[in-house]
Amino acid sequence: MTDGQGRHQGEVALVTGANKGIGKQIARRLAAEGMTVYLGARDAERGRQAAGELAAQGGDVRFLQLDVTDQSQVDAAVRRIAQECDRLDVLVNNAGIVVEWGVAVPEVTADHMRAAFEVNVFGTVAVTQACIPLLRRSPAGRVVNMSSPLGSLTLLSDRDHPVSTRGLLPYSSSKAALNAITLVYANALREAGIRVNAANPGLVATDLNSDSPFSRGTQTPEEGAEVPVRLALMDKDGPTGAFRGSMEGSVEESIPW
Repeated sequence: MTDGQGRHQGEVALVTGANKGIGKQIARRLAAEGMTVYLGARDAERGRQAAGELAAQGGDVRFLQLDVTDQSQVDAAVRRIAQECDRLDVLVNNAGIVVEWGVAVPEVTADHMRAAFEVNVFGTVAVTQACIPLLRRSPAGRVVNMSSPLGSLTLLSDRDHPVSTRGLLPYSSSKAALNAITLVYANALREAGIRVNAANPGLVATDLNSDSPFSRGTQTPEEGAEVPVRLALMDKDGPTGAFRGSMEGSVEESIPW
């Protein structure tokens, strides 16, 4: 950890799905900037272990029981942040799932779709909606939604692009919905000074990709955290309604919607 004396000292962040992988690295990086970081995790044991590990490195990292599909847990989490800090500067909606590895598109059921949307879409909306009052108390609220080029309608419609060949119906459609959610929130919250953006972390070797028939990932979780962390740390005049990331894992660029 750094000495925590940067320009983000004293700010407050919530990262969902943060007990491992990219989410954990995002929490680590934000804590190193001097933020109080609430590490949201569905698994209490793993969440406490991850928060304890990061806190032992010198950061103010606090475990928060948070299954984004459980409204009672979402409400309880936001109440705790309000009681302890009275505001939220950064929300990173990192929790996400893939349900269809090995399932051909014609075999995808409505249950597959519901499972993906429950976390990737409804969970994101539940957490964001609950956090908006706290984000309004920040002088520069930021929301970062973890998306993917697999949700890009531009790339999905390009028959020559690899994205169009993946055939991940629940995941792609849920990330396309997330992209729309990002834009609608960005437009609605612009006047309040809250910036809402989508991040593509790249193809990262995490448990999310462990069963992928294409590639388990070529980047580390640390590398995958780069773009979302930059969006979380941007200045007041930073973008809103943007989709940033890297298609090749090296240079940050705008991803087409």
